[in-house]
Amino acid sequence: MSLMMFIYALVCMMAVAWVGRFAGQSVTGNKPFFRDMPLAVAFGYVLGVSILVWGVWYYLQPAELNGVPRAGVVFFRWAVQGFVIAAIAAWIFRFLGRMVGTGGSRKLFRQMPLTASFGILMILIYAVLAVFAGVIAPHGQEEVFARANVVPGGNPALGGDPAFPLGTDQIGRDILSRLIYGAQNTVGIAFATTLIAFVVGTTLGFLAATLRGWVDQVLSRAVDVLMAIPSLIFSLLLITVASAWVQGAGLTVAMVLIIALIDSTRVFRLARAVGMNIVVMDYIEAAKLRGEGLTYLIFREILPNATAPLLAEFGLRFCFVFLTISALSFLGLGIQPPLADWGTMVKDLSTFINYAAFAPQASTAPLLAAGAIALLTVAVNFVVDWALHRSSGLKE
Repeated sequence: MSLMMFIYALVCMMAVAWVGRFAGQSVTGNKPFFRDMPLAVAFGYVLGVSILVWGVWYYLQPAELNGVPRAGVVFFRWAVQGFVIAAIAAWIFRFLGRMVGTGGSRKLFRQMPLTASFGILMILIYAVLAVFAGVIAPHGQEEVFARANVVPGGNPALGGDPAFPLGTDQIGRDILSRLIYGAQNTVGIAFATTLIAFVVGTTLGFLAATLRGWVDQVLSRAVDVLMAIPSLIFSLLLITVASAWVQGAGLTVAMVLIIALIDSTRVFRLARAVGMNIVVMDYIEAAKLRGEGLTYLIFREILPNATAPLLAEFGLRFCFVFLTISALSFLGLGIQPPLADWGTMVKDLSTFINYAAFAPQASTAPLLAAGAIALLTVAVNFVVDWALHRSSGLKE
């Protein structure tokens, strides 16, 4: 029945799109906007308006029915409110950036879309949390309290506690503190891993592009072998082997080195491709004729001219590494206890999802860590998209 209703709604919207396009052509005297509009575009307008109307209607629905919370409505309201707050915060941040700072920074903010402003704001917030976690967090990441399974929200009538606004986990650790320390551990380790991968991959990629010959062949074929194996499966295999030799902090270090090695193969491919296009330039030949050494060619000639694509790739690689570490932690092979980690928190708090139908505030516990992961990933991608747009030379 629901499938038939869906098909019926699509047919109705298609009919409305055709009638609307025809009416627009008649009213405007067949102006180009309506005359050249494909039916698919008209359908897109109708679909967008329909989704907007449905969203407003669903947002205004009562949050409870016969005393039972409607989880779908509650979560939808939270999502809409979060989106509005994020948009306002990004706009204020961009506005302040245009008013305060150097001439170059103000010009940068004037050219910045709202999505990039939001991304930079979120990255700055995460960076502050990561650097000053020990000062900002109200409790230690390992500190255990007597009250366990406290519901987020701080409302005692619903099982909350004002002393723990985001609740506690199954053994009584403060979720807010562990989220803050998770920024330090998860983001910090992901950044260090990406940095190692880029140092190794970029250096070897530029080396292969500059020397060519057997060096290029050996490095390229070795990278091909490593890239032929799915990265997550390969990481799981190597970390499982490493877990037989090291435990605790040693396993975390092994995970960093393993992921950096695997991810450096992707960086090698990009660095080699970019380097191949640079080494044929006249200024490289001039540097060789001057007698400049290999180190000078790589770090003074090739690297400065490859900065834009490498920076954009760094953002993308960081997202992939960040998600890989979170996935490994969820499986128990990533960042090891007692360090706070968002992937581990999602796994530990996943049982709270069972309360979503009748206690939405309780089910938000695992969504907090998952939301922190998703928010940073989206923020970095927004900034990377803007950086790619700027480096490509395209204009709005």
